Amino acid sequence: MSQDDPSTTGAAAPAAGFSTSRLEAFSDGVFAIAITLLVLDLNVPEPDSLDGQSLTSALAHQWPAYFAYLVSFLVIGIIWINHHAMCALARRVDRRTLFANLFLLLTVSVIPFPTRLLAAYLTAPHGDAETAAAIYALTMVAMGIAFTLLFLAFTRDARTLHTPVSPEAKRAAIRRFGFGGLCYLATVGLAYVSPVAMLATHAVLAVYYCFDQLAPVRTAR
Repeated sequence: MSQDDPSTTGAAAPAAGFSTSRLEAFSDGVFAIAITLLVLDLNVPEPDSLDGQSLTSALAHQWPAYFAYLVSFLVIGIIWINHHAMCALARRVDRRTLFANLFLLLTVSVIPFPTRLLAAYLTAPHGDAETAAAIYALTMVAMGIAFTLLFLAFTRDARTLHTPVSPEAKRAAIRRFGFGGLCYLATVGLAYVSPVAMLATHAVLAVYYCFDQLAPVRTAR
């Protein structure tokens, strides 16, 4: 057996892969752009479009846009916070992690589209509101799956972490992600019952993710 074999020397093999700095910098740029694009859907009523109603009434009529904006802003903001916490676990990343991160960024960058769609159709008749709400919910399902896959990619190789994550701590974190993922999936059905309730549920889920979902991992470390 080779003298360089870590099993004979007792030392861990050096971590392969890439620095996390570029992954974080690129990701922060995508998060910043996505969260900024949300505000572009908040329209200022033009004076000649009021049709006799007051500005207060015109602004109040746009409540679906404000509601969708606030929820999606909170969602992207919480994703960014948890993404930052996840990156703090690792000192190196491999290609698998980079691709998993790209998948997460794909889902984040598309959030402004279903947000705008839902803002426009939240109170629409003929099933249009339900369709828009289902598209929004499905986007969040994809985002939840992407975040879980990224966590698994980050913690797959103990050599890339600052401190190895125990199997128990990893399972505890996955259970937390899994609970949120099931709730995201349930909102797809809720979208066809009440689009407004679906959006409110996503606000509650965003608050749920405000709590540190990686706490079991950090406690174990």
